[in-house]
Amino acid sequence: MLKQRTWVAVAAVVVGFQLLGMCNLFALAMLDPLDFLALQSIRKGLEDLPGSNFFASWDFTSDPCNFAGVYCDSDKVLALNLGDPRAGSPGLTGHLDDAIGKLSALVEFTVVPGRIIGTLPQTLSQLKNLRFLAVSRNFISGEIPATLGQLRVLQTLDLSYNQLTGGIPRSIGTVPALSNVILCHNRLSGTVPPFLSQTLTRLDLKHNDLSGSISPSSLPPSLQYLSLSWNRLSGTVDRALTRMNRLNYLDLSMNRFSGYIPGRVFTFPITNLQLQRNSFTGPVQPPSQVSIKTVDLSFNRLSGQISPLFSTVQNLYLNNNRFIGHVPATLVDRLLAANIQILYLQHNYLTGIEINPTASIPLSSSLCLQYNCMVPPVQTPCPLKAGKQKTRPTAQCVEWKG
Repeated sequence: MLKQRTWVAVAAVVVGFQLLGMCNLFALAMLDPLDFLALQSIRKGLEDLPGSNFFASWDFTSDPCNFAGVYCDSDKVLALNLGDPRAGSPGLTGHLDDAIGKLSALVEFTVVPGRIIGTLPQTLSQLKNLRFLAVSRNFISGEIPATLGQLRVLQTLDLSYNQLTGGIPRSIGTVPALSNVILCHNRLSGTVPPFLSQTLTRLDLKHNDLSGSISPSSLPPSLQYLSLSWNRLSGTVDRALTRMNRLNYLDLSMNRFSGYIPGRVFTFPITNLQLQRNSFTGPVQPPSQVSIKTVDLSFNRLSGQISPLFSTVQNLYLNNNRFIGHVPATLVDRLLAANIQILYLQHNYLTGIEINPTASIPLSSSLCLQYNCMVPPVQTPCPLKAGKQKTRPTAQCVEWKG
């Protein structure tokens, strides 16, 4: 009965177009009437930004399956990609209409960067076949609907670069098919919920206001990309990290993590290890020669001697810690051979380095030694934020050594 009434509504729309031919009537009849009306409502809520002509093809006197961004199978809309995907497109403005939930067969829904405002429609939870949801780089506000956890076949959730607030619903972590969760650059708060999906490979939560600790069981060992930087997360991470052996990207910087850094981290097949600006403590002991290109452990509370196993790192940031002793000769040799490009050791408690004062540092390399418990044997340019003091006060060195 409902479908009959909907067909009446579609017929009323058709009558309004006096010049509509029989071919167009047949085209309209090809699309499910609920989908047809849903597309009309979605269109009314959005406009092209100046310079965009995405909606130029959205003429409802013709077959909607030929509209830009609309992909159909038989009489149902399977994919809706709103906005011109080409780089530099101005995008769309307006809001997302609740009618999106009427596209019952929808598998993919994306929105290109633009100036869409308002909240995410609660009706998204009605799209039981949805596998790909990406509404990024707009001005979406409000909270992430907890009902998104009802999308049990969802594989990718990308709501990055918006103005979302509130917490990450625990229900999202229970979706069994998730492989990509990208919620970075929002204003999300609260804790990181457990993610139960054993197929989750990418978790990007950077640049939010998340807090609390990370439970060892919250992050599945299937993760290959993990970014939690620029939050207020705390507690230890050694138990969580030791469960992972597939990571190829790891960034935990700009948080309040504490405890020691497990040696296994330095064996991950990654090119960039970002652990700076936390409160990690204790010695750093890689189990083998480190093959990671860039290792940044700066601005922590790490102590002990610097391991010679770091000599194969190209960009090594150990500054602003509590390292003691001599700089390993292998690091000096590789620096002078231009195999190390950046070696930042400033603001520690180092007491010596075997380097000839007349040694020539390669132009492609940078060495900073200032503010340690020694007079730097070579004068090299350091970052401005390292300050002007060349040597740490003797009283501090005696106290630390004692």
